[in-house]
Amino acid sequence: MSTLRAHDLTKTYRKGRVEIDVLRGLSFELERGEFLTIVGRSGSGKSTLLNLLGGLDRATGGRIEVGGRDLSAMSRGELTRHRRETVGMIFQSFNLISSRSALANVTLALAFGDHPRSDRGRRGRELLEAVGLGDRVDHVPSELSGGEAQRVAIARAIANDPDVVLADEPTGNLDSATADEIIALLGRLNRESGVTIVMVTHDEPGARSVSDRMLRLLDGRFVEAPEGVAA
Repeated sequence: MSTLRAHDLTKTYRKGRVEIDVLRGLSFELERGEFLTIVGRSGSGKSTLLNLLGGLDRATGGRIEVGGRDLSAMSRGELTRHRRETVGMIFQSFNLISSRSALANVTLALAFGDHPRSDRGRRGRELLEAVGLGDRVDHVPSELSGGEAQRVAIARAIANDPDVVLADEPTGNLDSATADEIIALLGRLNRESGVTIVMVTHDEPGARSVSDRMLRLLDGRFVEAPEGVAA
């Protein structure tokens, strides 16, 4: 069963009198539980694509369906609900609230997802335990390493059991050893929970071990896929 489908997706920005075509007719489909990695150099359109899938921006043309719902037909309020419940997002810069503890960053996501107040603390601790941070729940982001901060961001992204997790260069600010650990964690979550993952990255070697498929994006179009992807 398809959980995400994009058809003839385009995105054009206007800069003065000039139109810039960032995405040029992308079409692809994901089955539930699939791990898709999209690779490409900076400026190829990777982050723009994730922003469209996450409902942070609207496509210029084409169609995106997530869970059978057309994002182009959603109101602003429906898109907000889409971001809270249907997709979880992981960013290169972590995007944690600096004044709040690891636990509070996760329980805030649970609050936005209408999780019962009485159960948020327990659920938040379970999520942090699942990403290997059971002993860091009370630490604020400045007291965490980059890898630990990204683990908090991953726990936050999966807090409301999304259908799809979108990871935008999740290892871009990490050293190579920590990056490998984060990639392995995403692969484990995909296998154990069955959550569908779309990850964009420069790190082809790291992504090969966890991806079911890889697509290469170049100048807004998909070109040949890299070899050596895990079966």
